[in-house]
Amino acid sequence: MRSPFRPHPAATPTSPARRFARTAGLATAGIVLAIGAAGCAPTDAGADDAGEAPVALESVNLIAPADPGGGWDQTARAASEALVAEDLVGSAPVENIPGAGGTIGLAALANERDAATLMVTGLVMVGAVETNASDVRIEDLTPVAKLTEEPLVIVVPASSEYETTEDLVDAIVDEGAAISVTGGSAGGADHILAGMLLTEAGVAPDEIPSTLNYIPNAGGGEAVTMLLGNTVNAGISGVGEFAEQVEAGELRALAVSGAERSEVLPDVPTLAEEGYDVELTNWRGLLAPSGLTDAEVQALQDLVTGLHDSESWQSTLEERGWADAFLIGDEFASFLDGNIGQVTTTLESIGLVAR
Repeated sequence: MRSPFRPHPAATPTSPARRFARTAGLATAGIVLAIGAAGCAPTDAGADDAGEAPVALESVNLIAPADPGGGWDQTARAASEALVAEDLVGSAPVENIPGAGGTIGLAALANERDAATLMVTGLVMVGAVETNASDVRIEDLTPVAKLTEEPLVIVVPASSEYETTEDLVDAIVDEGAAISVTGGSAGGADHILAGMLLTEAGVAPDEIPSTLNYIPNAGGGEAVTMLLGNTVNAGISGVGEFAEQVEAGELRALAVSGAERSEVLPDVPTLAEEGYDVELTNWRGLLAPSGLTDAEVQALQDLVTGLHDSESWQSTLEERGWADAFLIGDEFASFLDGNIGQVTTTLESIGLVAR
């Protein structure tokens, strides 16, 4: 008998629209939250209207599609800790599958046969799918929830001659590739922000690739090492990834990219305050494998809703300065549709993706 929490070949969607549409449709009554590490079993709560038995979930596997230390890894491990601390699951192991802006992890998720799997995704991956011409797209997977959003911060080593955002941007415009900027994977949020700044400074889109010496890295830990070693001139990442070094005086924060100052770095001005009409926040969420039954999708949505509502997760948001941006199911799918279109257009306009 087919496990009630395994992908059902007949349920595999045939189009992105249908895949996104499958994220809702069941009443929550009778769905039991649990993910079985050694397989899943029907519960005694009764079958749903489609004849599917409720599923029992005892553990969940989490994938961080980046090296340890970066924002995706931090999100996956924080979610794992909260899920276990709140007894929502018995275990939630985290696996790191880094590379190519998360698209290697995305491909792994596409081949995943255990439906009890959640992978962290976000704005970086949306861009990386385009810049890497990934065969697997986010639309091919099951959207579960948007969790957080976070402003980016532009930093330089403490000994840097650049005291303001204008100092740094002017140097890039004047000296081009002589000024190096590190950030996440090519086409990700950090790269997009650097391109937006140069566009705002008057650099033509077709000149940005030759003007901007952008050095991608696989995770926040690598960027910190490069900055502290003075092997790059500047860095861009989420505020949470550089906050410790900024507070310790090892890095100087020039500006944050949100509409308002960050609670984590309250003394750092926004780009708008620095005279740049640029605003960009990095969001993070969760995807599941494709081809899930409605019961499987609902169980994962219920699990993540329980995570979001828990005291442990809310404390994590406050401690790390992550803004609560929770969207579940169809609302997240709609957000993804719009974000993918927006990012693709932006990447084309700043010369990172061919029109």
